[in-house]
Amino acid sequence: MTDNEYMQLALDLAAKGKGFTSPNPSVGAVVVKNGQIIGRGFHPRAGGPHAEVVAIDDALANAPDQVRGASIYVTLEPCNHFGKTPPCTHKILNAGITSVFVGCKDPNPNVSGGGIEFLREKGVEVCAGILEAEARTLIEDFIWCARNNRDPFVILKCAATLDGHIATRTGDSKWITNEKSRQFGHRLRHEVDAILIGSGTLHGDDPSLTARVEGQATVDPVRVVLDTRLSVKEDARVITQESSAPTILVTGPDAPSEKKKRLLEKGIKFIQVDLKDGGLDLNQVMIKLGHMSVGSVLIEGGGKVAASALKAGIVNKVCYFVAPKFLGSNDGIPVFNGTGPEQIKDAFVLDRVSTRLFGTDVLVTGYLDRTAER
Repeated sequence: MTDNEYMQLALDLAAKGKGFTSPNPSVGAVVVKNGQIIGRGFHPRAGGPHAEVVAIDDALANAPDQVRGASIYVTLEPCNHFGKTPPCTHKILNAGITSVFVGCKDPNPNVSGGGIEFLREKGVEVCAGILEAEARTLIEDFIWCARNNRDPFVILKCAATLDGHIATRTGDSKWITNEKSRQFGHRLRHEVDAILIGSGTLHGDDPSLTARVEGQATVDPVRVVLDTRLSVKEDARVITQESSAPTILVTGPDAPSEKKKRLLEKGIKFIQVDLKDGGLDLNQVMIKLGHMSVGSVLIEGGGKVAASALKAGIVNKVCYFVAPKFLGSNDGIPVFNGTGPEQIKDAFVLDRVSTRLFGTDVLVTGYLDRTAER
């Protein structure tokens, strides 16, 4: 096998921890000796052992006489500092591993390169940048937060007909996309810290906003509802259902205090922000979510919320599902509901675009430049 193939195995292992490790990144590792994999591991949860530790311990259990002089492939630069666990660089040295292959460097500007430099100073051969793009994509939310003062990484998910509708004129939207697409959507919910909708979606669908992937353990995201005047029904699912994750209601300054008090007694959390352009200030929402240790947000709101998120410049990534259906009219509910640019040159443009098929549905994924002025 090649270095890339070993690293791909480590990436596949790392993906198993996606959704369980926040605020830590998902990391995978494999230990190799004489062309044979003798240890595998991934970071299973925040506060748990790091991938290198799991992989090395696995190798010591499987082939204790083979670990010294072995190589380890790890998707992220080994840590060289004491946190909730000891430094992985020490574990590597103590195990007698002589070669380390790294996917990408630690994005923390105060840490980047420290683990690699330490290992090299101790005589360990280090090769960095193996499948770097893939390794960075796997932890793109972690990288963003590390470099942007805890500002959450935001994914906007849309699902539309070929003629750009998310529902008929009556509001019926079940189902535009197929089961495979919807399962992927639930996987996205599992992988992020929070899911955000507007009050329109709340009242129209009464969604649970939980993560449900058949045959897989999942973690529910924090449920965030934009509800300027606190119009939520007190028997709505986001209020009454049992879940490991809390519900946060985002209101404006004029939300009724008595209703807020009753909901607080039920365990509901609140964020209050200013109004901007007739709606809640979404940049303030993101800042406050970041202060609550929310590192990634999936927006599943309706057309108004989707358009407002783009206009506010808070979206990093777009996941746009297109189903091979069309209403053949202009009276359905559009994907984006708001005023757009006057000229095509001012349109939102996706970068690093990729496509994927889910049966007959097409998922278009791309990235927006959040630093660009609009």
